[in-house]
Amino acid sequence: MNVRRSAATLAVSAVLCVGAAPAALADVATPSPAPVVPSGLYGKNDPTYDGVWRQSFALLAQHTVGVKPAQQAVDWLVGQQCADGGFASFRADAAAACDAKTMLDTNATAVAVQALKALGGQDAAVKKGVDWLKSVQNADGGWAYVPGSPSEASSTSVVISALAVAGEKPAEVRSKTGKSAYEGLLAFQLGCSAEPAADRGAFAYQPTADGKLPANADATAAAVLAGLGKGTLVSPSSAPADTAAAALACPATAGDPAAAAQGAAGYLAQALQKDGHLTALTPGADQPTPDTGNTADAVIALAAAGHKQSAAGALEWLKANSAAWSKGSPAGLGTLILAAHATGTDPKSFGGTDLVAALNATGPAPQDASAKASEQPAEKKDEEKDSGSNVWWMILAGAAAGMGIGIVLSGRRKKNQL
Repeated sequence: MNVRRSAATLAVSAVLCVGAAPAALADVATPSPAPVVPSGLYGKNDPTYDGVWRQSFALLAQHTVGVKPAQQAVDWLVGQQCADGGFASFRADAAAACDAKTMLDTNATAVAVQALKALGGQDAAVKKGVDWLKSVQNADGGWAYVPGSPSEASSTSVVISALAVAGEKPAEVRSKTGKSAYEGLLAFQLGCSAEPAADRGAFAYQPTADGKLPANADATAAAVLAGLGKGTLVSPSSAPADTAAAALACPATAGDPAAAAQGAAGYLAQALQKDGHLTALTPGADQPTPDTGNTADAVIALAAAGHKQSAAGALEWLKANSAAWSKGSPAGLGTLILAAHATGTDPKSFGGTDLVAALNATGPAPQDASAKASEQPAEKKDEEKDSGSNVWWMILAGAAAGMGIGIVLSGRRKKNQL
């Protein structure tokens, strides 16, 4: 959903949280040469840390606007799944069997489940993905980015959204100790006694070493969707009545995911009021800078909670300021398309940009576009050829996730990468 983070950063963050890397991480300490980008994959840059994430958002966004993705793009995503149902961030050789060294990723798996469920015809892959996610649930009811690490709100939220989209009831998905998925998530919410008062209702990524819960926009936006039992694809027709989000009412309804989601939406609405966008302090920076990815996620979350009025200013800010951030990025463009869809905005005229055409240009041509091209008269093709008519990676993703720092990124996780 959002916002979300560089997978590479998250993997390191997970290690920081645990204090020692799982065995599977030892083999990624020394980067390998960048793999060749497969022809079926969206985006032109190194997919090592975000291949499945960006592909899933590209396919989900295309489906949302009625574009039929290229079959090779769908096949590539399905082919990334391991036999046990989990997905790694990227497997250069999908023909090779996954083994103990394959670093499976709850976030990649969860977003792939959402995309494949939306596309249809992939029931077996969806079920395997759901079963794997259930198998790596932590004892506290939550999930970590890397299985075996401490739970955190962002990954727990993304997994809950995937479970809900796949038809599961998160409240009934329980760990071996009997803790439900929602129990795992709600433990990260700042309550009515939190200070400063403006942070009340927000979610922390993880508690600090002394047990405090620092507000985190990425985790909060994801938690809104999870608490409402929704995925990243939010239909404007299914959203509640459009109202302005209110701050968390005290006392909040303890243990109620929907009430928790509304409290989180209230936090986001207040955070957006000042500048029309969220901010983040990236590594090496002296001052916070606009956080485009998390702002887009906040728009989707507010729309899902029925607060499009509260998201209106941020939506306009995105129209005017997101072009450079999303240029050439399947995940970034896909997120903006989903934000436009959730708010009933035309993604083909988004601040002067046709987001759909820009997304399609980052990978294999959609099936309908390919068919139209093949139907053109030869003279037309020659004319286009004669006229010469033809149709970046690095979103800085910083991290500090470990028992008290949380994740700071430029855009929601891998979502904001190419």
